[in-house]
Amino acid sequence: MTNAIRGLWLTGLVALPLAACNQTTSGPAQAPARFRMPDGSGCQGEIARYRAVMSNDLAMGHVNQTVYNRVDREIGQAEAACAAGRDAEAQRMINATKNRHGY
Repeated sequence: MTNAIRGLWLTGLVALPLAACNQTTSGPAQAPARFRMPDGSGCQGEIARYRAVMSNDLAMGHVNQTVYNRVDREIGQAEAACAAGRDAEAQRMINATKNRHGY
């Protein structure tokens, strides 16, 4: 009897986290049909693509305005380094921003 109770208790314990997940999804979010990823190479292209993704995420509600503004400031600094011909530095800054904000 004790083993049966222990077995039921363990089954309930394992099933509890699964029961708590009662979320339905409709699949991955998709960008609007008008969204187009910018072309370009080097740091300028990378900045243009990252800005496009962030603008799209803001428009779709995946990121709030505060986070968008913070990313925009950080990318602005990378853009200044890129314009000054410091491509490698700009790429490092872009990658750091992406990592910091989960992209």
